[in-house]
Amino acid sequence: MAAVTQSLKAWAEVRLVGFGSFVTVKRAAGAARNPRTGEAVMRPASNTARFRVGDGLKSALN
Repeated sequence: MAAVTQSLKAWAEVRLVGFGSFVTVKRAAGAARNPRTGEAVMRPASNTARFRVGDGLKSALN
């Protein structure tokens, strides 16, 4: 897990052949809503990881 985290922090794509890949993306600041109170709040910009499903996993599920 540490190697994956370090790679994503360095903006490198992490591929797991036949399963999928993880990529780091920038998430823009924007408006969000507190689900408990319904109050609108501003969400700061941040970096996050996204997962893209590989062909092997996709075909195994369908």
